[in-house]
Amino acid sequence: MSIVSRRETVVVDVGGVKVGGDHPIVVQSMTNTDTADVEATARQVQELAEAGSELVRVTVNNDDAARAVPEIVARLRDRGVETPIIGDFHYNGHILLTRYPDAARALAKYRINPGNVGTSRRDENFQAIIRVAMDNDKPVRIGVNWGSLDQRLLTELMDENAKRERPREAGAVLRDAMVESALRSAALAEETGLSHDRIIFSAKVSSVQDLVAVYRQLSPETDHPLHLGLTEAGMGEKGIVATTAGLAPLLLEGIGDTIRVSLTPEPGGERTQEVRVAQQILQSLGLRSFEPQVTSCPGCGRTTSTFFQEMAQDIQGYIREQMPEWRQSYPGVEELEVAVMGCVVNGPGESKHANIGISLPGTFEEPKAPVYVDGKHVTTLKGEGLVAEFKGILREYVERRYGP
Repeated sequence: MSIVSRRETVVVDVGGVKVGGDHPIVVQSMTNTDTADVEATARQVQELAEAGSELVRVTVNNDDAARAVPEIVARLRDRGVETPIIGDFHYNGHILLTRYPDAARALAKYRINPGNVGTSRRDENFQAIIRVAMDNDKPVRIGVNWGSLDQRLLTELMDENAKRERPREAGAVLRDAMVESALRSAALAEETGLSHDRIIFSAKVSSVQDLVAVYRQLSPETDHPLHLGLTEAGMGEKGIVATTAGLAPLLLEGIGDTIRVSLTPEPGGERTQEVRVAQQILQSLGLRSFEPQVTSCPGCGRTTSTFFQEMAQDIQGYIREQMPEWRQSYPGVEELEVAVMGCVVNGPGESKHANIGISLPGTFEEPKAPVYVDGKHVTTLKGEGLVAEFKGILREYVERRYGP
């Protein structure tokens, strides 16, 4: 059970997915296809949804993209994919949402960037989007980003800061501007008539320390749900580590109601990686469970054989292959903990802490592998069929513990 106390928020319904309050922290993602390519976008949304994304955002940046939205949603529903689709709008959202009412109806939420809805007619354009949201009973995310911040507001706060006897550093003023932009935009949305429980906030930056600071600053100022994400996190290990470093402190403080991991995929790489990383962050923090976890040691001089590494990988792959069936037939199996350890030093102890574990022999140790179930030694495996036997024990445990 999680020991994290979540901040209190209103609950926002996004196409049937509840965000905020006591509801689970929602994993979301975003496509990188040309939205005007209906089939490519529908296919990627389906892949993201099947990977576990509970909300998927698509770019709506021009007429072709807006025209494509209803057909994308229709194809997904025909394929049995009910995941809510969010429209991402910059610069011309007020035009596209009013010009293409079918798209406005098909989308489950509109993402608005208050920094680029216009300059001289900024409030008017912003309100146009809000009125479409009201007409279609849709929520909005007011998504502030430090790369496209409202320059009038930033200049205003910078000028005020310059007049101080002791001016604050520029980064602090920038964070102030982000928070103020979100709060002012929400106030204008509600003045226009949008319900308080139809607004989600985000305040994205690409610096880990600034991300933590700005959300800590924003959180006590509002009871709107917060969408967390490190914008432009980067590729591979850098993006994963930076995102985890930024999101983990906030999530452990109870800040954050939905998350996205904004990884730059490798050329030809899977977009679904961002979903798996988001899930693993939440599961590692003990906030949600998505699939059984396999604990394995890193190896050392006592484990010169690669057998335990290969077995850990094999067991993890086996679990993932079985999960579509197990998730349907064995509720709660997501919380299963499995240990595959490589020697006698920590092997028996870790195996006892897991629901089911095996302690393999290290170098020069007796060639046998004790198996522990719920902390008790139940059998010892030997020989070439060890992996297959352990899989059998694992499956029997799942059927017995989580079955009807």
